[in-house]
Formats: sequence, structure tokens, C-alpha cells
Amino acid sequence: MTDQAIRILVDADACPVKEEIYKVAYRTDTPVIVVANQRIRIPDHNLISRIVVGDAMDAADDWIAESADAASIVITADILLADRALKAGAIVLGPNGKPFTADSIGSAIATRAIMADLRAGATGDNIGGPVPFRKDDRSRFLSALDEALVKLRREM
Repeated sequence: MTDQAIRILVDADACPVKEEIYKVAYRTDTPVIVVANQRIRIPDHNLISRIVVGDAMDAADDWIAESADAASIVITADILLADRALKAGAIVLGPNGKPFTADSIGSAIATRAIMADLRAGATGDNIGGPVPFRKDDRSRFLSALDEALVKLRREM
């Protein structure tokens, strides 16, 4: 692989697992870059940094996609950003701990498009949104992030 340092890139505006990411970062000595459209609070720690991008549509996604590489773990629920990060060689995890992979991203994009069409055509019926975040999602996320870090360290 490369001699790049492993880092975690976080699509932070709606990320429910930021505290868990920080805990793993401290324990594993892994830098974290929190990317958001607005200034959000981060811990005062040398491993944690913040990038505030403009408020242009997809500015945070663009920054993350352009910065992602084979030494990155990207945390996002955004399927299109996940696809871009995978193409850049990054490991990508959803906040629920489910990995996005080259094998799964195509069907995730297709499902996203179908749901967008259904919502656009809905006339008063509640199509629904994402499944609510649960406690076991947090646990699954922590386990998946640990596994991703171990995998990257083994490969580097």
C-alpha cells in the first residue's frame, strides 16, 4: 500500500456516532477530520480536527470525496458520497456500522433512486424515511470501525 497515515473522515452534519468515533480515535491514536457545512463542537484534542466547508450544495461531500484515499475510513450515511469514497479507495461505513462495499453500492444507489421516485409521487401517503437509529446500531458501528482500522493497519 502507501506510506500515508490512516485517518477517519466524518460526514458530520447529521452523524449520530461522533462521540464513538472520538473514543476509538483516542484508543487507537487515529486522526479524525470532522467535515461539516457549519461550525460544530469537537473535542479539544490533537487527533481531532474540523473542516468547515461553504454552504454550497454537497460542499462537505465534495471535500471528503476529494480527500479520501486508500488510507481513509469514511463515515457517512450518504450513499452517493459512499460511492465516490469507495472509488477513491477508502473503506466506507454507515453510522449504523454497515459497510458500503463495491459489491453493495450499486444496489444501494438503485434503492435510493426508487425511494426518491416513490416519495416524489406520493400524494399524502407516508412513504417513510430511514430506519430510526438504535442502540444496537451504535454497538455494531463500534465493532465495524475497529475491524476497519485493524484491516487498514494490516495492509499498510
